[in-house]
Amino acid sequence: MRMASIPTRPLAITMGDAAGIGPEIIAKVYRDQSELLRHCFVVGDVATMRRAAHVVASEGRPALPVAVIATVDQVADVPPHCIPVLQIGDPTATVRWGTVSSVAGAMAGRCVEWAADAALRGEVCAMVTAPLHKEALAAAGKPFDQFPGHTELLQDRSARFLGKPVSEVPVRMMLANDDLRTVLVSIHMSLRDAIDAVTYENVLQTLHITHSALLPILGRAPRIAVAGLNPHAGEGGLFGREELEAIQPAIAAACAQGVDATGPWAPDTVFMRARKRPGVVNEFDVVVAMYHDQGLIPVKYLGVEQGVNVTLGLPLVRTSPDHGTAFDIAGTGRADASSLLAAVQMAKTLANGRSNLPPGRPKAN
Repeated sequence: MRMASIPTRPLAITMGDAAGIGPEIIAKVYRDQSELLRHCFVVGDVATMRRAAHVVASEGRPALPVAVIATVDQVADVPPHCIPVLQIGDPTATVRWGTVSSVAGAMAGRCVEWAADAALRGEVCAMVTAPLHKEALAAAGKPFDQFPGHTELLQDRSARFLGKPVSEVPVRMMLANDDLRTVLVSIHMSLRDAIDAVTYENVLQTLHITHSALLPILGRAPRIAVAGLNPHAGEGGLFGREELEAIQPAIAAACAQGVDATGPWAPDTVFMRARKRPGVVNEFDVVVAMYHDQGLIPVKYLGVEQGVNVTLGLPLVRTSPDHGTAFDIAGTGRADASSLLAAVQMAKTLANGRSNLPPGRPKAN
C-alpha cells in the first residue's frame, strides 16, 4: 500500500481492548514506523500503553516513552520516538492479558466514543480503531451492550451528532488490501437474515455508498462488480430469483443515476476478475458482495496481515485492522502490526481524499 501524505489535523488511534493485542500493535508501529505516525495519537489509557511499550521492547531497543497529552492541540509538541496518549476518563485497573473483562470493554467503548465525537466535530482528520472484544463490550453494560461492535456504535454516535434516527445513517463495511476491495450489503447478522436483506433497496443503497466512497480515492467513478447471491448468479432463475427480482433491478437503477455497476456476476469467479495481479489488468475496482462471508473470505485469504476494514457511509473516516483481539497471543509481543499500519495509511488517504473534494461534491465515505 503506497505511503499516504500527512493530513493537517491529527489522526486518532483508539487503543482497543486492553487485554488484547491492540495496545501492543500500536506500540510496535510507533517503534518501527515513527515517521508514519507523526501527527497521530492514541486515545486510551496511559498505564496500558506503557505496559504495551515494554512488551514490544527488544534487546538494544528500550521501550518507547509515553507522552501524556491533555488536548489534541498538544500532539504537535510531542517529541519524536514517543507515544502520545490522551487519557480517557480515570486510569484503567490492570487487566490480565487474554481475558474477557468488563473494565477493558468499557474503556474500549469510551475510547471509540471520544474519537468518534472528535472526528465528527472536525478536531481530528480520521480515526483508526484497534480491535475490541465484542463479549467484553457487552459485559461493560449500558450503553455498550446494545452494540455488536465498532460499526454499530459509530453509526449510533453519528446519528446522534446529525440529529437523525439510525435508520437514516446507513453504513456498509468495506474490506480492502492491495489486491482486492469488497463492500458488503449486510454485515453482522445470521445467514438466514442476510438472505432476506438482499432487497432492491439495500443493494441500491450499497451501490451508491460504494460509489461515493471510492470516487475521491480513485479520482473517477469506480468500476463496481456486483456478485450474485445464488450459485451461477441464479442461472436465469433456476437457482433462485433474488438476482432477477432485486439485484439486477438495483444495478439498472444505479446505472441510470451515474453509477458504473455491472452484474450480477457469478460469485465464484467475480473476485478473481477484480483482483490486482502483476501483468494482469483487473476488470473491476471493487466487488459488492451480498453477505459477510461471501465478501470477506476472498480478501482474508489473500492476506489478513494487509487487510483493512473501512466503515462506509459515516460522516467521518474510520478504518481498522482486519483482525480481532487475538487473546491467545496477547502480551507476548508476537502480534503482527502490518494490518494496523495499513489501516493508518488507508485512513490518511481517505482523509486527504475528503479534504481535496471540490465544493459541492458529497463527502460520504
